[in-house]
Amino acid sequence: MTVIISAARSATSAAPTQAPEKSSQVTRKLYPNYKVIVLDDDFNTFQHVHDCLMKYIPGMNSDHAWKLTNQVHFEGQAIVWIGPQEQAELYHQQLSRAGLTMAPLEAA
Repeated sequence: MTVIISAARSATSAAPTQAPEKSSQVTRKLYPNYKVIVLDDDFNTFQHVHDCLMKYIPGMNSDHAWKLTNQVHFEGQAIVWIGPQEQAELYHQQLSRAGLTMAPLEAA
């Protein structure tokens, strides 16, 4: 049996390669947070916005939900939750499916 070695393989550089030195410091990058923003519209009632916030936003209490509902109405929008992207996407989708008008997710 005859083995043929390619000329290209034998033409590789004979000089040893050096790996870059490892730094003793580790820099940790945190994942960015995202804002869930509810927008004002002409068809959702105060009660519906309040109820949706209570149902879908964890840790929401009734007083804070009413404060945010009023902010949506009088200021045109309110940031109702800030946190990791995956959770923000879930809350955004749930509120949207419930009929609320949502701004696109944006980095906080």
